[in-house]
Amino acid sequence: MTRVAAIDCGTNSIRLLVADVDPATGELVDLDRRMTIVRLGQGVDRTGRLAEEALERTFAACREYAAVIKELGAERLRFVATSASRDAENRDDFVRGVVEILGVEPEVITGDQEAEFSFTGATKELVGRAGPATPYLVVDIGGGSTEFVVGAEHVEAARSVDVGCVRMTERHLVRDGVVTDPPTREQLDAVRADIEDALDLAERTVPLKEARTLVGLAGSVTTVAGIALDLPAYDSAAIHHARISYEQVSAIVDRLTHATHAERAAIPVMHEGRVDVIAAGSLVLLAIMDRVGAREVVVSEHDILDGIAFHTALDAR
Repeated sequence: MTRVAAIDCGTNSIRLLVADVDPATGELVDLDRRMTIVRLGQGVDRTGRLAEEALERTFAACREYAAVIKELGAERLRFVATSASRDAENRDDFVRGVVEILGVEPEVITGDQEAEFSFTGATKELVGRAGPATPYLVVDIGGGSTEFVVGAEHVEAARSVDVGCVRMTERHLVRDGVVTDPPTREQLDAVRADIEDALDLAERTVPLKEARTLVGLAGSVTTVAGIALDLPAYDSAAIHHARISYEQVSAIVDRLTHATHAERAAIPVMHEGRVDVIAAGSLVLLAIMDRVGAREVVVSEHDILDGIAFHTALDAR
């Protein structure tokens, strides 16, 4: 077993996994797994720059994670940065801060790399078992982008498109700097139109309708699952590999898009950082299910973070 640390810094959240990994078998034993909402992508779609307050929130989380990594004695650390920091004008400020705190340079990966890590993390436990039918369509709905990957044991086709819960919220559901509460029909129609255009783009590369099992990843999907399961609090074990029907997702989308901020915040499984962006995230999930004709989504708590950890251990051999 190799002890590794993996950090996934996305548009909405930054997450840490410290784990013992056996690259030969794919076995991964969690030692510490945590997530902090930092909204690194705050305003970046509009300004092209990472906001100073967003950078400071991210660096504060990095300092916390550095202490955990040191305490647990990880042999290797890999820091992967996704959508929000790919094209920002001041990305050098981000890179400098991470290097100073953690001693490693963040890898600003491509959409295809992001999709491959997500696929590995989501399907490593499913491949070769008497589980859901292949090929899988793994969908990772992030803050700034959504990754689509089709494959059985390995990635066969992948595409990243620029629709995510934060990007769609900031682009369509904000008026005068404030999230509309609840959104108007016109705003929701604009979100749906954007998502449909992105699905058209994804379908040029990825045969979405050929998949036999839809696997959904990341906070928007796991939050929808928690609501569908009517959990009294967020419970990763209950959510992991839960099967949520199309009818359940559709009903939850209707609920979230008609709810006020206070009503969404009162949902037991809702993280405070997702209250304003969950409506857009749930709309992305429902549109994908409509497009591929999926009657259910298999929800995975293992995602890009687990894929990063696995590949880090593999590289250490």
